[in-house]
Amino acid sequence: MQRDKLHPDGPEISRLVAGVWRWHTVSPETVDRLVRTALDQGISTFDHADIYGDHGNEEIFGQVLKKQPALRAQMELVTKCGIKLVSDKRPATRLKHYDTTRAHVTWSVDHSLAALGTDYLDLLLIHRPDPLLNPAELAETFADLKQQGKVLHVGVSNFTPSQFDVLQQALDFPLVTNQIEISLSRVDPLFNGDLDNLMLHRVRAMAWSPLGGGKRVGDERDWFAMAAKHNASYSQLALAWLMQHPSGIFPIIGTTQPDRIVESAKALSVQLDRQDWFEMLRWATGREVA
Repeated sequence: MQRDKLHPDGPEISRLVAGVWRWHTVSPETVDRLVRTALDQGISTFDHADIYGDHGNEEIFGQVLKKQPALRAQMELVTKCGIKLVSDKRPATRLKHYDTTRAHVTWSVDHSLAALGTDYLDLLLIHRPDPLLNPAELAETFADLKQQGKVLHVGVSNFTPSQFDVLQQALDFPLVTNQIEISLSRVDPLFNGDLDNLMLHRVRAMAWSPLGGGKRVGDERDWFAMAAKHNASYSQLALAWLMQHPSGIFPIIGTTQPDRIVESAKALSVQLDRQDWFEMLRWATGREVA
């Protein structure tokens, strides 16, 4: 498995990332298999969020590390915070909203560390843009968390270019990624400035839902021909298409099936030529380029 940096001063992570957002739906034994399978395939980076699994997924994952603490040194842990959900586990929250205050971000980090059973996060992301986000306050919070060694790197998720820039200008260190939705089913970031702005900052995107939730674009006959040409599955072609973009996208594969992790890892060996790539773009948009 290839590894690369999200930013020249950022963390080196695996080219594919394992997303754990649905892992609460399977047994602890399956979670252990998913972790082991990912690591065996060279997928060492795991993407969490404090809200996944009704605030339970980090603890489920932490049980794996509790039983096998040596695994922590073999992986990079990413988590997100800033969304408050209505939940029996959070009785003070009466309405879904965002919270990027110092108090909440600091509390979230401490809670995630305890749940995961680790003393540091490789990467902390703000999960969604907060209309009440105070860049100066959040910058100080990030700096304190880094100085304390609780968080090694920081970034954002679902931020627009202007939102990214406003927060970055308040920081003395880089935001190392913006985790965005991009796939053959959602190609807007290719054209709306999302990826352009990240390349300007030498930042690489992490792609959530890189397979569009299983939704296929284009004609089945076209896919069959492309799959036969490259001896690849639909998901392998779709992941390869994303990774071929010069911005260096890191797809997050969200599966609860170990076999799908093995299949996805093989996407790195798929080499599309330039016309293949544009043909797949045509399937996505329904038209040729101008």
